[in-house]
Amino acid sequence: MKAAVFHGPNDMQLQEVEKPVIGSKEVLMKVNVSAVCGTDVRIYEGKKTKGVRTPSIIGHELVGTIEEVGIDVDGFSRGEKVGVIPVIPCGKCYYCMNDRENVCANRTAIGYEFDGGFAEYVRIPESALKSGNLVKLPENVTLEEAVITEPLACCLNGQRKANVKMGDTVVIIGGGPIGLMHVQLAKVAGAKHVILSEPIDHRREKALLAGADHAVNPEVESLENLVFEKTEQLGADVVIMAIGVPSLVNSCISLLKKGGTLNLFAGFTKGVLGEIDPNVIHYNEINVNGTSALTRSDYYNSLSLISSGQINTEVLTTKGYKLDDIQQAIMDVRNGNGMKSVIHI
Repeated sequence: MKAAVFHGPNDMQLQEVEKPVIGSKEVLMKVNVSAVCGTDVRIYEGKKTKGVRTPSIIGHELVGTIEEVGIDVDGFSRGEKVGVIPVIPCGKCYYCMNDRENVCANRTAIGYEFDGGFAEYVRIPESALKSGNLVKLPENVTLEEAVITEPLACCLNGQRKANVKMGDTVVIIGGGPIGLMHVQLAKVAGAKHVILSEPIDHRREKALLAGADHAVNPEVESLENLVFEKTEQLGADVVIMAIGVPSLVNSCISLLKKGGTLNLFAGFTKGVLGEIDPNVIHYNEINVNGTSALTRSDYYNSLSLISSGQINTEVLTTKGYKLDDIQQAIMDVRNGNGMKSVIHI
């Protein structure tokens, strides 16, 4: 089969590799559509290394159809449309037992420990099937729509951590596909004002299509002035960082009202630090938290939102890439040339 094989930083090669052979308790999935995540960009650049093997096939946002079913697998049939929840929890560790399976101490993942979706076929291991990580897709959801289920589920986890509520003012830093998912989820949650900060013109335009009330270019206008103007000088209830720039953390904290929450949603490069003024956190009783991955429940809720038409998937993706274009797809995400690169395989 054809696969994009990751050999190390800035080294991904399109190769012919052996098609996976499944065991009796596994499933072989034909990958029809994959998408490029910001994490894939960081892996490609060598900025994320934890859990990453070389050589390997990465890609953890994937949907497709069942090609082959092991003889000991029940409940799946050839040709069914399916999506993959990439994070496979052990179900037994402290975190799994305390409602934090997304940070399971023994978690494995498709696209990391198991080869992922930048290939024509992917093997779904027994552990994933046992955990319910292979999900049948609703008939009314296309594969192109379904491919954003996993990142949207991660954003649902982030919205929960940020505690977005009806009537809130929510500020989102970064207008990439993740930022626009947060825009839409904040509106679904009933936020009164959703303000997005993004210097790239076409992303601000799409943010407004996604439902943002205001889309600010921070290079030419004051985000802080707008936030305080819209909140009677109180500040935002929630700020979500959808870009991993540590130097912006302190300025994001300054946008919050007393008791507000800063959610560090984006991945950050290991060892790159940012300064925080502890006095502001202390006296304003600011909450600072992070978000990692998703739970299986988040994936199902995300799929329900897409199926019910509450999420505009069109503004989140840039289509037209093939597996042969994988490096261009990654570079376009890195450089902000489009939105989420969608690869048809």
